[in-house]
Amino acid sequence: MGETTVTTLEGREEAVPQPVADAVADESGKTEQSVLRRLRTPRHPRLWFEILLIAVSYWTYSLIRNAVPEQKVAALRNADWIWKTEQQLGIAVEQSVNHAVNAVTWLVVGMNYYYATLHFVVTLGVLVWLYRSHPGRYAATRLVLFATTGVALVGYYLYPLAPPRLMNGGHFIDTVLVHQTWGSMASGDLKNMSNQYAAMPSMHIGWSLWCGLTIFALATVPWVRVLGLVYPAATLVVIVATANHFWLDAVGGLLCLGFGYGVVRVWYGALPHALPRLAPTPRTPTRRAFLPTKA
Repeated sequence: MGETTVTTLEGREEAVPQPVADAVADESGKTEQSVLRRLRTPRHPRLWFEILLIAVSYWTYSLIRNAVPEQKVAALRNADWIWKTEQQLGIAVEQSVNHAVNAVTWLVVGMNYYYATLHFVVTLGVLVWLYRSHPGRYAATRLVLFATTGVALVGYYLYPLAPPRLMNGGHFIDTVLVHQTWGSMASGDLKNMSNQYAAMPSMHIGWSLWCGLTIFALATVPWVRVLGLVYPAATLVVIVATANHFWLDAVGGLLCLGFGYGVVRVWYGALPHALPRLAPTPRTPTRRAFLPTKA
């Protein structure tokens, strides 16, 4: 609201000061818009902040995921329902894949280690690559990952699900136990460190698909882009072959990833790959030197 004018007895116009309350309201609105615009504007990431944020976020995710009550009865009941439903629809392929892969020792052992390691290694590698090569897109792409993981925690709480290897009478093979390999936080001596009934949705698929789509959208080398698409496909085979997930858990992971991209689309007004590759580097305020002037 601007200043208004009135006409005096002498016929001259004088400005009437804007009410203080209106001025404060306008200034407050501008400040809020400025803060919101600044938060939604891609900026160059700070290394120390990103390391701290990722460490704290993963610790919080693990804490919440493992704090979800292990509802064994409900989890086994849900697993039976999914397995019977897949059989009725003629799409229950998990057991056949599990037994076929288990017959090839070198292959199944490799898949066990794949399941245990690449989930973290590749995801962190993509984050580092984004930080170095696409700083303007880093925050938005990282937000996709965080939103995907956050909504997955809701799924773990609302729908406890036992993996196929823990089903009663499911005749699935726990490949980690059979081959005595370190390949799953939910098997062997490590099982007490992880919620064994948090299988839906599969974050192995959510994270690997995030990695694959990010690489495919932003990489410039053709064979690297192809590898980006191969990675989530290979991960799907691994989670099924090792009996850690039903393939419908992968559908859950895909839906969570879609939610993550939706959050970023609303917040930034564009998907990560459409944002500028580079972002302004934060500058340290400089002091101006004031020299005496001659009269």
